Amino acid sequence: MIKTSSDSFARLGWLITPHGTVETPVFMPVGSQATVKGVSPRQLKEIDIRMILSNNYHLYLRPGIEIIRNLGGLHKFMDWDRAILTDSGGFQVFSLSHLRRIDEEGVKFRSHIDGSEHFLTPELAIELQEGLGSDVMMALDICPSFQDTPEQVREATQRTHRWAERCLKAQTRSDQALFGIVQGGFNEEWRKESAGILASLDFPGYALGGLSLGEPREQTQKMIGLTVPYLPQSKPRYLMGVGSPEDILFGVEQGIDMFDSVLPTRVARNGGLYTSKGRINIRNSRWKEAAQAIDPACHCYTCSRFSAAYLHHLFRAEELLAYTLATLHNLSFMYNFMLKVRANIAEGTFKAFKEDFLAGYRSSDEQVRIAQKQKWLENQEQREGNNGKDQ
Repeated sequence: MIKTSSDSFARLGWLITPHGTVETPVFMPVGSQATVKGVSPRQLKEIDIRMILSNNYHLYLRPGIEIIRNLGGLHKFMDWDRAILTDSGGFQVFSLSHLRRIDEEGVKFRSHIDGSEHFLTPELAIELQEGLGSDVMMALDICPSFQDTPEQVREATQRTHRWAERCLKAQTRSDQALFGIVQGGFNEEWRKESAGILASLDFPGYALGGLSLGEPREQTQKMIGLTVPYLPQSKPRYLMGVGSPEDILFGVEQGIDMFDSVLPTRVARNGGLYTSKGRINIRNSRWKEAAQAIDPACHCYTCSRFSAAYLHHLFRAEELLAYTLATLHNLSFMYNFMLKVRANIAEGTFKAFKEDFLAGYRSSDEQVRIAQKQKWLENQEQREGNNGKDQ
């Protein structure tokens, strides 16, 4: 069910899953290894998070899909009775370029944990996600990097289409929605073609992949704007790996329904806290004696009980509670931000809300943002080697 805003392409939707209805647009916190780092499932429910993302790659390698299946599936394993989307693990596999080899059948890779060799095919990606029992599962795709040649991008896109068909044929469970993933790099025609081919396969939903990988923001936005019109109006649209408020606003305005990112939880563990005026670094000395809450406009558990000075002290002392309180705040901020987004779409005032929000919100410097993203990508292999600690 979809309701479009009267002042933009922004739209309201309801994603109905076996574990509850999720109102869209929605931001999904990332819990790659069956946990959103720093917080418990109970705390997520207290915020009223309705859907999270877990990762097939990480859970396949540890503890193993068979263990999770035998223990009742992913929902029971992690005590989460709300919706779960599982990524196929394709991005993690393809980011480990020195550990994998791709052919038409699938991708051979070595575990970042123990070096053991594995072979992931589209069929196996579906079998594993069916074993997890997630509400939404993703087709196995090939995610080209921003630095890949046009020939590499073209080959990856065409193979993604063939793998998408194989994923559909491999699906055996009717209680899980399988989403296809649009690729095409930054070639306008390839993006349109990819969206059209996947739309013809009649997936229950569609994701935009291969974006927000270190490219300038205007390029990301251009690809979103030209791709969305080629996707079915009646199906959910998911922009993968995007989690900053300003990027979400642009995506919503173009008709995107679902978002996920490690950004809010990752920056929280490093002292980066969202406020209505922009992100702050609570480690900075200016907060040492600050009696006010992190964000006086916020009523989350952290802001309603603790001063900014207390959070500053916890981070300086490297106390574990710092990471929990910061993560609770950032996830609460994102949840309430999406509540406001949906309310303004319903009232036909989304465009004005977007303009007012951005006028008072200090966005990250574009060059700094790109440099940080590229550094994150360059260190991806090292982080995976450290057991995915930055997810």
